Parts: sequence; C-alpha cells; structure tokens
Amino acid sequence: MIQVQTIPRNEYPRPQFVRESWMNLNGWWQFDYDDGDEGVRARWYGEAELGRRINVPYVYQTKLSGIGETEFHPIVWYKRTFCVRTQGRTSRWLLNFGAVDYQAEVWVNGAYAGKHRGGHTSFTFDITELMKDGENTLTVRAVDEPLNLELPRGKQFWKGKSENIFYTGTTGIWQTVWLEEVPDNYVRRLFMTPDIDQKSVKMEIFAARPVDGTVGIRISYKGQTMVEDEARMFKGRLVRSFFLDQNINLEWEHRKYEWTPENPVLFDVSLTFVSGDGEADRIDSYFAMREVSVENGRFLLNNRPYYQKLVLDQGYWKDSLLTAPADEDFVRDILLSKEMGFNGARKHQKVEDPRYLYHADRMGFLVWAEYSNAYIYSREYAERMMPEWTEAVLRDYNHPCIVAWVPLNESWGVDGIMYNREEQAHSQAMYYLTKSLDQTRLVISNDGWNHTVSDLLTIHDYEGKKETLLRRYQSRERIINDMPANRTLLAHGFTYENQPVIVSEFGGISFKMEEMEGWGYTSMKSPEEYALAYEAVVSAMLESEAVQGFVYTQLCDVEQETNGLLTYGREPKIPLETIRRINEGGRG
Repeated sequence: MIQVQTIPRNEYPRPQFVRESWMNLNGWWQFDYDDGDEGVRARWYGEAELGRRINVPYVYQTKLSGIGETEFHPIVWYKRTFCVRTQGRTSRWLLNFGAVDYQAEVWVNGAYAGKHRGGHTSFTFDITELMKDGENTLTVRAVDEPLNLELPRGKQFWKGKSENIFYTGTTGIWQTVWLEEVPDNYVRRLFMTPDIDQKSVKMEIFAARPVDGTVGIRISYKGQTMVEDEARMFKGRLVRSFFLDQNINLEWEHRKYEWTPENPVLFDVSLTFVSGDGEADRIDSYFAMREVSVENGRFLLNNRPYYQKLVLDQGYWKDSLLTAPADEDFVRDILLSKEMGFNGARKHQKVEDPRYLYHADRMGFLVWAEYSNAYIYSREYAERMMPEWTEAVLRDYNHPCIVAWVPLNESWGVDGIMYNREEQAHSQAMYYLTKSLDQTRLVISNDGWNHTVSDLLTIHDYEGKKETLLRRYQSRERIINDMPANRTLLAHGFTYENQPVIVSEFGGISFKMEEMEGWGYTSMKSPEEYALAYEAVVSAMLESEAVQGFVYTQLCDVEQETNGLLTYGREPKIPLETIRRINEGGRG
C-alpha cells in the first residue's frame, strides 16, 4: 500500500510483529460528541456527516487533537474514508487499533465490524467481507464513563478539574489506527521464550486458521545467520526450540549475547508462513537472550545479582496526555533517564504503547509493566480487568525489557484487601493468572503494601530524612516489623517469604522552576536544596544492605504534580550529571 498523506505517528505501530503491507489511518477524521446517546438510533455509522474534526490518535481533551476541550463527553464518534484496491485479490484485511478508551464499536461501510471493551490494549477486526473496491468508510463509536469508579482508568480523574495525584481524562482513540493486508491464512500470534542456560529459544507460532502449512525460520545476530530452518505446521500451530551455536559467529563472546541495559543485544527473526493456497505471510521480529529470577532473596538478571535503579514514569505529555506527541518522545524519555543513571522505569498506571517497549528493548532499559487500575472492587470490575490484563500480558510477552508485571497498585480497586478475603483472592488470582501466561517474569501482587503472594516485596515510602530511612531499612527484619510509612506490608494471613525488597516509590520531592501551583511529598526552594534532598533519599537506599533496588518518583512533572526530576516539558531541573553522580554513589 502507498501512503499518500503526512500523518502523525507514522512509524510502524507494532515493531515486534512487522509486515510490509500496511496503511496508517491516523490524521484528520470527522468527529462529534453524542451526549444524548442518539448516534446509533440516528445511524451515524451510515452516510451522516459528523460536525467536528479531530487529529487521530490524539484525544479531544488534548491540544494536538485540534480540539483541546476537557469537559466530560461520555460518547464520541469518529469517521473517515480510505481507499484500497480489492478487486481480483485474495488478501484479507485486518483493521487494527492500538487503544481506544474505553469501549469501541466499529462499522465499515455502514456494516457492524465488532466491539472491544478495555481502554488500554490493542485489538483487531477482520473486515475483509465488509470492504469494497475503492473508497471505504470507517466509523468508530467510543464510550467512556467518567464517573464510574469500577472502570479501569489509572490516573484519569473522575472530577472536572485535575487535583492531587489525578489528571485530565482520556476518551476515545489514543493510539494508532491502521489497516493491514495479509494472505488468506496468516500468522496470528508468535511467542518467543529464550533459555540462556541452554542457549536456545522456544518459538510458538499460531496461524489464523487450524490448517497445515510450512514455516521458514531465520534467526540472525548482527547480520550473521545463526539458524535457518523449515518446519511443518500442523492444525495451525508450531512449537519448536532452536539452539544458537556460538561457533557460527566468532565475535559472539561468552555472555556478550545476553541482553542487559548495558548490553542490549537483540537477535533478528524472519518468519515465512505458507499454507495450502501457496501465498506467503512474512513476519519480521526480534528477541533477546534474557532471564529474570529470584534466588536467596536477591533479584537476578541472567543469573547474576542486578541492582534496579528505576524511575517512575507515568507516560503523560502536556499537549497530548497519554499519547506521545511523536515517536522521538519515547526515545527522549529513555535517553534522559539513562543519562541520569537510571537503568529502567516503572510505567505507572499505564499499559504503554508498544513503540516505547521497542525502544526500551533496543536501547537497554528495564520496564515494570503495570495495569491502569480502577478504585472500587466489584464483580463488574474484576470482569473488566481480567480479560484486558490478559490481553496486555500476551501482547507484550516478547519484549525483553519487561522484567516485572504489576497488575495491582496500592490497593486501588481492592482497598479492603488487608482483611477482605474476596479482595485477597482477587490479588492472588491476578498473580496466578499472570504466572499462567508468563513464567519468565516476576509478578508483584499489590505494589506498595498489603501484598498477598508476590515475587517481590515492594514498598512505597515518601519519608524525606536520610536518618529515618537508614534506620527504617537497616535490615529486613526491621522493615517487616516496623511498617514503613505506617503501612502493613503483608495482607492479613500472609507471611514474608524472603522476597527481594524494592522501595518502588520514594522521593517525590517538589521543586518548581517558576511560580506556579503544584505539590510534592516534600518541597525545596532552590536547585542546591533540591540536589541535597535528592541525594539524601537516594543515598539511603544505596547504603541499605536490605534494599535490592528502588523506583524514584518521578521522571517529570505531570499537571499539578511538581515532583519530577524534569519539568512537564522534559527540561532538567538540575544538571543531569548531578543526578547521575548521586545515582552512581554505590550499589551498581
């Protein structure tokens, strides 16, 4: 397909699963609010024109959308046309959405294509039978309930104006929309599981239909072919492990093939799938030889102790909220973090765009992947959360940067978890659900406090005095017994099982570079005070033998929160090398 217009976010949206034939559908769409919920009855999905314009993938609440209105509108509609040549072709056409907050219904040429519920994960509809040769019309109805506290929403506030730790809401399409041309039968899903001890990678390849076929697999390292093989697929599934022979590449030194933030080496993968009709589906991907584990109370990366120095990153931008203005903004955030001496980020209350994860993979940056929680527990909430979290884990399984999954944070959605057995069961269910999908990563049951079963014991503590922190974290026994930040670390009935201790939120020091409204957990008035305050809390973490890593709050200011190391516009508040020097003060 040939793209004929300049459109925002025009990079390939799914770098872990690349096809050549695709069309980006971002750009200017028709748009309108539907506050009276009359659009379906009035058949807006038909020939009706919508009265506004919006620049997709930016939501109407943002400046970059071309609208920039923050009032609540629970139902919004989108419409655009696109042209493809379908006559005489046997291809199938897949319509992909990066994310639509919260529920999306889709029509093509007035015919219903499908529905997806969940505001944070990707979804696809096969629209082949609905398309026609030439111009086609695509319509989307998005429903978001701004006052529903059982709705998974992360940091999106349910009041009209942001305050405290909550920010402007997001409604509708907020990641790339794109069309993909595939053969009649095609590769639907690919899972790659490395084994660094055996120097092998297991591949699970699934076709769209349960038929036989042939798959050609090529694995290369820095341009050198390591594996070239062909295997038969039966009933739409192929499972095969491939040994990576070091003798093939003489530059492939011992341990140099293992992925770390300091050495983010990737292996390229090319798949060619041919089923009975003879048409080939070609996929390009990549993987890394990376292993995460816990042994004797220590976090291990590739079987060696590794100290995690992470920064809390909420993934918000001033002019576009949850959507990065451009792909380069993902790169910039990672570069700035690395320049400050961090080796990873906890993506807080946001299922992040796969483009960010791709850059973290290739640049060498650890990621804790976290869900966007609701605030009230109910069966409806659990029913909403579990399938969407499953979608997130399966979608992002192949990204080596991800070392931990965080389905719950600070008892959001389970505020009675300390004693409530139903909510405890939900936390345990999310832990074991995640483990049933992915045995290769750590799972944190309830980040911050009141853990049930968990691979890490994570603590949120915004104490600003070094002496207090040193006393509090001098030993694991002291940590467990003294209730840091006056929080019980384990829910009633659960005991400490020698998990590594990570202080996964701390700091939160506010420093405003200009006169403005804002807050932090502690506040400083000059760059010099700010640097000293930062050094006090970070050095306390580095000097503790009980703490195995930390997550500093936070990368940048977000709306009224002024506790970032950077401003909302990503300008450093103090020199980056000052932060790096402090972060490198010990425990490397």
